[in-house]
Amino acid sequence: MKKGVFIFIMICFLTACTSTVRVRRGDTLYSIAQRKNVPLRALIQENHLSPPYTIKVGQTLKIPTKKTYTVRRGDTLYSIARKFDSNVTDVARQNNLKAPYLLKPGQKLVVKSWAEDPAPATNTASKVTKTTQKTTSQSSVQIPSSAKNKRFYRPVQGKIINPFGTNQSGVHNDGINISAKAGTPILAAEKGVVSYAGNDLKGYGNLILLKHEGGWFTAYAHADKISVKQGDSVKAKQKIGVVGQTGNVKTPQLHFEIRYKTKPVDPNLYLK
Repeated sequence: MKKGVFIFIMICFLTACTSTVRVRRGDTLYSIAQRKNVPLRALIQENHLSPPYTIKVGQTLKIPTKKTYTVRRGDTLYSIARKFDSNVTDVARQNNLKAPYLLKPGQKLVVKSWAEDPAPATNTASKVTKTTQKTTSQSSVQIPSSAKNKRFYRPVQGKIINPFGTNQSGVHNDGINISAKAGTPILAAEKGVVSYAGNDLKGYGNLILLKHEGGWFTAYAHADKISVKQGDSVKAKQKIGVVGQTGNVKTPQLHFEIRYKTKPVDPNLYLK
């Protein structure tokens, strides 16, 4: 799996108006994003929500606008995704594209947006400032020096089969994928609170998100079984599930991410 828990897009021409949805009993941000076919991060940013992303029955949420981008000569799926702070896998999935993701000039790609279009380099300083104030990209999140020494426990032992970063095909992975036998215990990398436990996000299978002190989050995907529920407090190295191959993978493995706020970091730099 080469995608992150928070993966989403801004691009060029407006093709649909913003709509709204009223929160129903049992709804979560994840289930609403899935039901409305919009990126989770887009839904969060459109509504200016902050962790732990609590919503209430009867609350009205804005649904991000739908946009398209026309491919230009020299464009690649990777260059488009990274230009607009997104992920290749999500752009490909939204447009039913298959590897090696060949594009043609004039081809239109369907994308999602949570704010106005990014300002071109030729725009005035005031325009750029206005856009920056409205949109916070992952790349703008800076990890303070005091947080760079943070360390996490390894959630499972095994071989890394998909490393962090961009591979030769231009596909970006916001975490690492660790091969392990089905049924291997998945351990919490640090003490924290379960902010999500379920399978609402296609591709991830059974997914667990933990919120930690200091603005840190960890994600654990493709679990066979989940041992915790949303709102649970967990200890470091506590069993939270077992390895499986749920979601869009063909072998038992764990997709693991570490994020500082919204910024994904290479887990290998922070694991003990």
